[in-house]
Amino acid sequence: MNVGELVAIDVHTHAEVSAGGHVSLSAELFGASEKYFKEHPRPTIPEMAAYYRERKMAAVVFTVDAEHATGHPRISNEEVAESCAEHADVLIPFASVDPWKGRAGVREARRLVEEHGVRGFKFHPSIQGFAPDDRMAYPLYEVIQESGAIALFHTGQTGIGAGVPGGGGIRLKYSNPMLVDDVAVDFPDLKIVLAHPSFPWQDEALAVATHKPQVYIDLSGWSPKYFPPQLVRYANTLLKDKVLFGSDYPVITPDRWLADFGKLEIKPEVRSRILKDNAARLLGLGAQEGTTRS
Repeated sequence: MNVGELVAIDVHTHAEVSAGGHVSLSAELFGASEKYFKEHPRPTIPEMAAYYRERKMAAVVFTVDAEHATGHPRISNEEVAESCAEHADVLIPFASVDPWKGRAGVREARRLVEEHGVRGFKFHPSIQGFAPDDRMAYPLYEVIQESGAIALFHTGQTGIGAGVPGGGGIRLKYSNPMLVDDVAVDFPDLKIVLAHPSFPWQDEALAVATHKPQVYIDLSGWSPKYFPPQLVRYANTLLKDKVLFGSDYPVITPDRWLADFGKLEIKPEVRSRILKDNAARLLGLGAQEGTTRS
């Protein structure tokens, strides 16, 4: 990956369909998501690679393993990693392991890092049905911290389950970013990303990211024109080195996100950090992969 030639690194994209046609969510939850975000294509990982290559961008790719809570089998982490490896010029593999899988999940996480080059793990507490500070998940965090990988947590409201009776069983309370604060305390070397503007807990997310050195924020899932003013203010100042471009592709395209981001009052020297530099540093894409830190 020649990072120096990239215009941006999108740290938040979803593999929604496998090569064999298996989708990442049940029909009920996918239907609710499409009503919330509007209907969108479900590209395969090779199609995602072509999409980002055309735009001279790189993308972090993951799925969500929530089989315990939903009963729906995930897309294989191995398939995601292997497909990303085939398109290593633009794709960066993350994995997802349901914390409810216990020791088996811990073994899987270690294997995914050591044998498949996975660089991070996606957690969606609301869909997976667990509180991030539940000690059940701590052995999994320990492996991620030891390996130097990243833990990315969905935070705030989710469009998944919106409008379904009972929200499809999805509990929003688990995605309060303050629940990740304990994780940042107990695993001080764990690199953490709080995904999305964390409605209705934006101030909590800003507080945690400002207070804990290894906690970052990605800006995915919302058009920038809807960003809360305090998020823009902190991105321009105190958190200028800790805010990351993410789209939530395919539900939001980077084209739309970048067009709206261009209208925000972001300092020129901060804009490049958000779009690429901060992510390159966090992901460890150093000089050997063609980037320099400004």
